[in-house]
Amino acid sequence: MRKALTGVVSLAMLIGTVTAATGTAVAVDERASRSIGEQAEQDIKDRILAIPGMSLIEEKPYPGYRFFLLNFEQPVDHRKPWKGTFQQRISLLHKDTERPTVFQTSGYGLRTTPSRSEPTTIVDGNQVSMEYRFFTPSRPQPADWSKLTIWQAASDQHRIFTALKRIYGEKWLSTGGSKGGMTATYYERFYPRDMDAVVAYVAPNDVVNDKDAAYDRFFENVGTAECRTKLNNIQRESLIRRGPMQDLYRSYAEKNQLTFNTIGSLDKAFEAVVLDFTWGFWQYQMESACAGIPVAKDLTDQQLYDIVDEIGGWKSYTDQGLEPYVPYYYQAGVELGSPDIEQPHLKGLSRYGYQPPRNFVPREIPMKFQKHAMADIDRWVRGNAHRMMFVNGANDPWSAEPFRLDRGSRDSYVYTQPGGNHGARISALPEAERTAATATILRWAGVAPAAVQKDESAAKPLARPDSRLDKVDARQLRLDRGLRG
Repeated sequence: MRKALTGVVSLAMLIGTVTAATGTAVAVDERASRSIGEQAEQDIKDRILAIPGMSLIEEKPYPGYRFFLLNFEQPVDHRKPWKGTFQQRISLLHKDTERPTVFQTSGYGLRTTPSRSEPTTIVDGNQVSMEYRFFTPSRPQPADWSKLTIWQAASDQHRIFTALKRIYGEKWLSTGGSKGGMTATYYERFYPRDMDAVVAYVAPNDVVNDKDAAYDRFFENVGTAECRTKLNNIQRESLIRRGPMQDLYRSYAEKNQLTFNTIGSLDKAFEAVVLDFTWGFWQYQMESACAGIPVAKDLTDQQLYDIVDEIGGWKSYTDQGLEPYVPYYYQAGVELGSPDIEQPHLKGLSRYGYQPPRNFVPREIPMKFQKHAMADIDRWVRGNAHRMMFVNGANDPWSAEPFRLDRGSRDSYVYTQPGGNHGARISALPEAERTAATATILRWAGVAPAAVQKDESAAKPLARPDSRLDKVDARQLRLDRGLRG
């Protein structure tokens, strides 16, 4: 910014000199104005690339912003940084160094086109997004899977923040949805002095991995009895017709050259997709979609096969479907935990039950569960949460085990969107909660207008709506099936 300010001052002095000499009004040449703006924008690129370890992959134009796709050199092991590095992809949606910055994480790969998270629109700020370590191409070579931990990933964020904070000196907020919300929470636990606030969406909190009764209770009560019965019957009928359904599945796999080495067999993959059906419905659909679920017994084999595919995706448990999400399944099997629901309506039909993450990770990758990892996170949030906001969906299976606040929390909040699924948003909360949450985020970011400071009901996002930037990434929501598998 210093170069840009120098340029502006020099031009102002020149204009003043000419005006005084001629006594006439002088119009600033439009080309000169443009060159100054271009100089300022070029300067931010130079400043970013001057950061040690930062390199440019590409820049993509977007009106009102500059969007950079970057690589940042990270230690494979933050405890022993001399033992090798890898290139981690990040993106930067640059608006202005004098605006707040939102650090967004998906917990998975990186979206390489411009987009804004909801907190970014609320504060009208910059956005930094990080690809989670071990998701390709941000994977060390050779891959030492023992270095894929929540602490190592939080340390990745800490180094990125430390590097960019020198340029973006205003308030910082972290955010993310699903595994991204978990990531933002873990980052706060390990580096509580980095961010000014946290907004975590639909973040599961599997405190004790082998106690999953909360999920069973959820499926016993979500929606209407009629809807639950229709969904359950789709699963039952699929397993009853295992033979003809698997014939269709086998034909699909052969046609698309899909294999089943990791999970072990087509039969295991078939059942895993079927057992995911009810979970997938509530994760991705609104309750109103239940009206479109047909009576299972009235369907042909092909129709039944197609409806399961629409919700669960038959590719999910093939080697090709699993490969991009091995880092998630690995973490689920060593730290995050994974739900194991009963589904009593499938008794006598299911051969394998809800399969564990170990079944979805190649056997050559060793896994050992760390049972204290999530208990530590939960304990810390309950006792230390400061300026943390959790947004859940009432009809989202993952919100059955949410983060909770306790006496040790300060200026922190939990909101639940009525009828909301895994795409729960602040904008969809009831009006009083929506404006309260929005006002809180504006306050945390230091950009609350005077009217909002006087009356939080006046709170609304500061950025103008943009249908391209603000579109909820349905593809990412579907990719988040990795949270279950």
